[in-house]
Amino acid sequence: MDQSQKIISLCKRRGFVFPSSEIYGGFSSTYDYGPLGAQMLKKIRNLWWKSFVESKSDVVGLDGAIFCHPKTWEASGHVASFNDPLVEDKVTHIRYRADHLLEEVLKIDTSKLSFEEMQKLLEDNNVKSPARNELTKLKSFNQLVSAELGSTDENKGKAYLRGETCQIIFLQYLNVLQSMRLRPPFGIAQIGKAFRNEITTKDFIYRTREFEQMELEYFIDPDEGLKWYEFWKEFMLNWFVNELGMPRDKFRFREIPKEEMSHYAKIQNDFEFESSSGKWFELSPLNHRGDYDLSRHQEYSGEKFMYKDNESGKEFMPNVIEISIGINRTLYALLDNAYFEEGDRVVLKLNPKVAPYDVAVFPLVKNKPEVVNKAREIYEMLVKNG
Repeated sequence: MDQSQKIISLCKRRGFVFPSSEIYGGFSSTYDYGPLGAQMLKKIRNLWWKSFVESKSDVVGLDGAIFCHPKTWEASGHVASFNDPLVEDKVTHIRYRADHLLEEVLKIDTSKLSFEEMQKLLEDNNVKSPARNELTKLKSFNQLVSAELGSTDENKGKAYLRGETCQIIFLQYLNVLQSMRLRPPFGIAQIGKAFRNEITTKDFIYRTREFEQMELEYFIDPDEGLKWYEFWKEFMLNWFVNELGMPRDKFRFREIPKEEMSHYAKIQNDFEFESSSGKWFELSPLNHRGDYDLSRHQEYSGEKFMYKDNESGKEFMPNVIEISIGINRTLYALLDNAYFEEGDRVVLKLNPKVAPYDVAVFPLVKNKPEVVNKAREIYEMLVKNG
């Protein structure tokens, strides 16, 4: 059994993570966080909020809605381009990502291939499903999770669960700017869930359809993009090392080539963690989004997002530096890094800042009331004093 399987077993056995709806046979790629997992998530959130928001005079918080106007996702480009290449097993009807199948079977990089090129490779190489069955033609599959909102059939309308948390920040940019009397550079941060209808889910809690992000959008003068990009790059790395207690040599920034960048990005690095298996996992993108988002929402909404500095008279569309840390992925990285075996004994060597328990009080015997009462007294004193 490799370490990842041991961690999955430990998580269920010790109350970190449980498969969701398990009494009904489970539900694909959904997990519930048990008492220890919930406590660790809370500590991670609190550490992030303290470092990225409360310790910064130029960053404020937001708690945005999961539902928002559907035009949000048209403006952001998600409706048109948030698509994966899907193929289906003709016998089992299980769906797969065509690019992932090609990478596994042909051992090639598919990141630069169009959907048409992928289809040709599937046909030319007679690629079959993992069950060795024929595949359907490739088709585009949008990852947004849709829903119908409304109390009657007549007023029901299509809506989407947010595919990422950042768009709500962009929608509230003007309100935050004006109500808090801010001027660039400044940041808006939030912690919350996002939803993506992933075709392929794998690697335990690393890739799921429901996930949580710790997000910072930092609005800047376009002329200061590189300076602030490097600042937040170093700040994020130091947070993982100094606050979460993880070794610096377990991390890297993988620069994304221009031809592989997201459509909105001017600079893009993936912040990655090396797991015990030697595989690198993305924990957060670090994106220079330029003015893509504010310009698009200005175009679609008619609101004016240009900023004019009253002192210098300079007018510009703010650019955005983005950090978007996956909290579920961070928890997995912490557990993977902390897992050790000492003989038959499993030990998690966690930084006290993220450990689920700060202190445990155990009476040496249970049949002596004076000892048990003293232990209870000590416990209550510790709780009272934080």
